[in-house]
Amino acid sequence: MTAARHVERKWAMRLRRGLRLGLVLALLGSVLAPLRGSPASAVTLPTGFQEQVVFSGLDQPTNLEFAPDGRVFVAEKGGRIKVYADLADPTPTVFADLSTNVHNQWDRGLLGLALPADFPANPWVYVLYTYDAPPGRTAPVWNDTCGDANNGRCLVTGRLSRLRASGDVMTGAEQVLISDWCQQYPSHSVGDLRFGADGMLYATAGDGASFSTTDYGQLGNPANPCGDPPGGTMTPPTAEGGALRAQDVRTSADPTGLDGTVLRLDPETGAAAPGNPAIGAGDPNTRRIVGYGTRNPFRFTIRPGTNEIWFGDVGWNTWEEVNRIVDPRARVTNFGWPCYEGAARMSSYDNANLNLCETLYTGAGQTAPYYTYHHSAAVVPGENCGSGGDAVSGLAFYPGSGGSYPAAYAGALFFADYSRGCIWAMRPSTPGGLPDPANLQAFGQAAAGPVDLAIGPGAELYYADLGGGTVRRIRYFPGNQPPTAVIQATPTSGPAPLDVTFDGTGSTDPDPADAGRLSYKWDFTSDGTVDATTPNATYRYPTAGSHTATLTVTDTLGVSASSTVTIQPGNGAPTALLDSPTVGTTWRVGDTLDFAGRATDPQQGTLPASALRWKLRMEHCESVGNCHTHQLQEWTGVASGSFVAPDHEYPSYLELELTATDGQGLSNTVVRRLDPRTVDLTFASNPPGLRLSVGATTGTAPFTRTVIVGSTNTVSAPSPQTVDGLAYSFTGWSDGGVATHVVTAPTTALTYTATYVGAAGCGTAPGYTCGTETGRPWVPADTVLPLAGDDAVTSVPLPFPVPFFGQTYRTAWVSGNGFVSFLDPGGPQPANSVLPAAGAPNAALYPFWDDLWVRADSSVRTAVTGTAPDRRFVVEWRNSGMYGSTSARISFEVVIAENGEIVFNYRDLNTSGRERGDSATVGIENPTGTVALPYSVNQPALVDGTSVVFRPTGSQPFVVARGARRSPLFPAR
Repeated sequence: MTAARHVERKWAMRLRRGLRLGLVLALLGSVLAPLRGSPASAVTLPTGFQEQVVFSGLDQPTNLEFAPDGRVFVAEKGGRIKVYADLADPTPTVFADLSTNVHNQWDRGLLGLALPADFPANPWVYVLYTYDAPPGRTAPVWNDTCGDANNGRCLVTGRLSRLRASGDVMTGAEQVLISDWCQQYPSHSVGDLRFGADGMLYATAGDGASFSTTDYGQLGNPANPCGDPPGGTMTPPTAEGGALRAQDVRTSADPTGLDGTVLRLDPETGAAAPGNPAIGAGDPNTRRIVGYGTRNPFRFTIRPGTNEIWFGDVGWNTWEEVNRIVDPRARVTNFGWPCYEGAARMSSYDNANLNLCETLYTGAGQTAPYYTYHHSAAVVPGENCGSGGDAVSGLAFYPGSGGSYPAAYAGALFFADYSRGCIWAMRPSTPGGLPDPANLQAFGQAAAGPVDLAIGPGAELYYADLGGGTVRRIRYFPGNQPPTAVIQATPTSGPAPLDVTFDGTGSTDPDPADAGRLSYKWDFTSDGTVDATTPNATYRYPTAGSHTATLTVTDTLGVSASSTVTIQPGNGAPTALLDSPTVGTTWRVGDTLDFAGRATDPQQGTLPASALRWKLRMEHCESVGNCHTHQLQEWTGVASGSFVAPDHEYPSYLELELTATDGQGLSNTVVRRLDPRTVDLTFASNPPGLRLSVGATTGTAPFTRTVIVGSTNTVSAPSPQTVDGLAYSFTGWSDGGVATHVVTAPTTALTYTATYVGAAGCGTAPGYTCGTETGRPWVPADTVLPLAGDDAVTSVPLPFPVPFFGQTYRTAWVSGNGFVSFLDPGGPQPANSVLPAAGAPNAALYPFWDDLWVRADSSVRTAVTGTAPDRRFVVEWRNSGMYGSTSARISFEVVIAENGEIVFNYRDLNTSGRERGDSATVGIENPTGTVALPYSVNQPALVDGTSVVFRPTGSQPFVVARGARRSPLFPAR
C-alpha cells in the first residue's frame, strides 16, 4: 500500500487527531476478535452498536481468518502466525514462524492469510508474504535491515505458499506455490488472499514501484534492477518498467510479471485456475491473471453468493478506489494504473508520453472504479474522520440475511481507511441490490486504525488494529447496551507502601436512561472482595508485588462491564535515555545517522542492552499536523547502531523511538524527532503558464516545491500542449534533461525551466485571429531608413493612427533585426524569444525577428499607399543579411492597414533552414507582453508567396476602399 496515498504508500498511519501509530498505506492488515471482550471507548458508532477489544498483545497483526472449527488464525507482519482456540482464548499458540524468510521492513511483511472452506479436513493454511531476497536468491539476504530501503536498490520478491496444519502447529516443510512479484520499492508489496465460492484461491499484489516519483523503470543503481523488459534504463515512450509493471500483461512479446494484478489460482498447484479467461495463453502468469492495472490492491473481499471480487486500491495523492470484477472467468479486467488514478488520467504518467498509457487512452480504455473518494474531501458530509494520507485498508460484505445487525445492513459493503481511522457502510438502496455509493454511512468514526475487516462469528464485524496490536469486534444491542468501564490509576508503580488513587468517572453507558446511574465495584487485589463502591477510591499497597485492580460498573438493568489495571508496588519504571542523535539533528537523503541510548532502573540499576528496543518511523504528512506513519525499521537488544536517512516526499520527518523495559515489565519510551534539510525548487516554463509535472502533482508554471535535500524527484514537461488556443512543443530543460527525467535535489535553491516553442500555425488570441493566404501581392517600399550594419534601430512617425490590441499609436520603432515596435524597445533586441514575453520589445510586430545584418546590398524601407481611410503603411526589409553568414539574404515586409489588419509577406526564401525561420520568431504581441499570437518560433515554417495575416476580431478583409475607390496596389480578390 503506502505512502503511501505513498498507501504511497501507507503501512501504519498516524491519524491527524490521534497520533496513533500504524504502518503505512500500502500494506494494511486484518486480525481477529473473540466473543467476550472488554469494551473500547474511542470509536463513534451508530446508536445501538458498541466496540469491544477481544484480542490484545499482538505484534503488528496484518490478517485474520476464522476457521470453521472455531479457531482463529492471525498473521503478524514479522512472519509469525498465531492461532487461538476460540474467541475466548487469551493465549495463542504459534502455528508457524516464517520470520527468517519474511522481509519485515517499511510496508513489507507477511500480509496475506487464507483458509479453505473445508479446513481442517483440508489441512492447509495459505500465506502471501514479502520474501527477504532479490529474484533468484535465497532468504535471508537483507535480514530486515536494508539500509535506505527507499533508494530503489533494496530488491525483494513475493511468495505464495501453503503450510500443512497438524493440530495447532505447522508440520512438514513450506510448500511454495508461486515466487514472483519483483518489488523495487518498500511499499505496494504483496496483498491479500481469499478463497472464492468456486473453491479457487484469489490473490492480489501491488506494483512494487516508487510511491514518490513517476517510476517507469528509470530508477535505481543500476537502473531497472527488476529487469523489466526490454531491460536496462527505461526511457519514454517505450518504457515498460516501474509502475508500468501493472500493465505488463499487455506486452505479450515478453514474459508477464504478476505485479499490480489480481489472480485466480488452483490452490493445489498455484497454477491458473480452470476457466480463467486467458487460460489458453502461452505464458503461465498471463493465464493466472483476471485483473490488472492496480497500484496497491491491499485488501479485497468476495460478495456472498457470487464470485465477484471487490478490492480497495490504495491511491497516490488524489483518489482511493473500490473496484469490482463482476465475473473473473468472463474477461481479464484492466483498471488502468498507472495511466489512470480514479476515473481520470494520472497526469504524471500521462505527461511522460508512455506508449503503454497512450495506447490505453486511445484504445479500449480502462474499467472505471465502482466507487472513489478524494483525499481532500469527506466520504460522508459531516463525518468525524480525518482526510489526507488516505489508505483504503479493508473490505467485508455483511450477509444478505440472517445477521444480527439491523436489516438496513443486509448486503452492505463495509470498507475502512487506516489513515483516516474510519469504517464506512455502503448499503444497498433496495433489498438484494448492490451496495449503493449514494447510500453511504460513516459507521465507525475514529476507529483504532483498522487495517482489515472480517465478518466473524455471530455475523459481527471484526477489525484489526495494526499499531495497537488488538483485534476488535463491533456488536449490536437492540435493547439495553452494556456500559463501558474506564479506569484511571495514579501512580501504577513506585516504592512500597504505595498509595494509589483510582478514578472510574470516565465510565459511560450509551443508554440515556443509564446516564449518571451506574454503580461501581472495586477489587484492588483480585481476591474477589469488593473494596470500594464509589466512583473514586484510594488504596494503599503495603508491600512489593504485582496486583490486578478491577473496576466493575453496572447499569440500571443489571448489565455489567469490567476493566483492569496492573499495579506494581515496590517497583519503579525505568528511565530511557536517548544519547544520539541529539536534539536538533537534521538529515538529508543518504546520510548515515548513528544512534545510541541506555536505560536506568530504580531497582535494577543500569539495564542491559537486551532491555532496549528501537523503532524508526517516517511521518509522512499531507499538510502540517496531518500525517501517516511508515514503520521503517526496528532493532531489539542493542544499545547503538546506525541507519541511512531515506528518500521520501516532503512534508515528512523521522522519529526515532527508544523503549526500555525492566524485568517486571514496566517500560519507558522516549521519542526524538529528526527533521530533514529541505530546499525550494522552482519549476518554470518559457513561455510562462505551461503545465509541468513534479512527482505526483501537475501545476501551471512557475511554481515552487519544497523537497528534501538529496531526494529523487521526477519532472515532466508534457508536449505538445495548448494554452489560450496556442500550441507549444517542448525543446529542452535548463538542466539539459530530457522531457521526463529525474532531478536529485541540490543543497541550494534552484530553478528548472522547461523551454517550449510555439507550434507553427495560426490560432486566435484576445482581439485577433490569424490565417495564411497565398496570392497577396508584394508591396515595394521606396523610403530608405537610416539603418545600416548590425543591431540598428530607428523611430519613424506613422502616417495614420494605428490601432493595436485596443490602443492607438502614432510612432513606431523599426529594428534591423526584423520587427516593428509601437513602444521604444530600448535597443535593436537581436535575441528572439517565445511569445508572449514580458521583456522588450512589446506592442510589436515580428515578421522575422532574428539576428539580422543590414549589409551594403541591404536596406530597410517604408512606404505609404492608398488614401484615407484605406491607407497602408509598409515596412520592407530588402535583401537583409543574417548574422554569421556573408551570403544569406532574405526579403520580407509588414503591411499595416488603417483598419488594423496586419500582413507579413515573404520572398526569395530558400527551401530550408534559417531563411524559412528556424531561428526566428513570427507573430504579434500586446503592449505588456502578456498576450501574443505567434505563428512560429524557431521553426522553418515560412514559405515563399504565403502571407501571414492578422486580423482584428470581427473585422472584414481590407481589400477595397470605403466608398468606391480601390487601391491599385491591392486589387479586389
